[in-house]
Amino acid sequence: MSERAQRSRWGRVLGAMAAALLLAVAGPGPLAVHHALAEEAFVAGFEDLPLMAGLTLAEDGGVRFATNGGRIVEAWATGRTSAAAVVSFYGDTLPQLGWRALADVQPGQPAVFAREGERLTIAVTPAGDSVTVSFFLRPAGR
Repeated sequence: MSERAQRSRWGRVLGAMAAALLLAVAGPGPLAVHHALAEEAFVAGFEDLPLMAGLTLAEDGGVRFATNGGRIVEAWATGRTSAAAVVSFYGDTLPQLGWRALADVQPGQPAVFAREGERLTIAVTPAGDSVTVSFFLRPAGR
């Protein structure tokens, strides 16, 4: 192995060790959330809306528009999970990413969040042992 390859390898090892140490020291907090998000997929059209593990995005890719009033994004995902698990995941995760719940997040009701002039609605439709999750982002005034 060349000297350059060895240095690169040691750099990756040391970087991983440093990240593990920071996570151990930081505990569950923003750093841990960002680390967890780095390993997750994101909802199509959103740069920082994680896709819950077990959900798969619809193949059509959703809808994305940029308007003078802000952006409009719609996406859908399905998976074999419960509506309660989806509501719990997004109810716990989104506030850590700066979203504020506009009402109590409850199973059976669309969850509505606001952040920086945008409104995000997440609706969960159960179908047997699966769910369809709809993500709708609109400018806050719409």
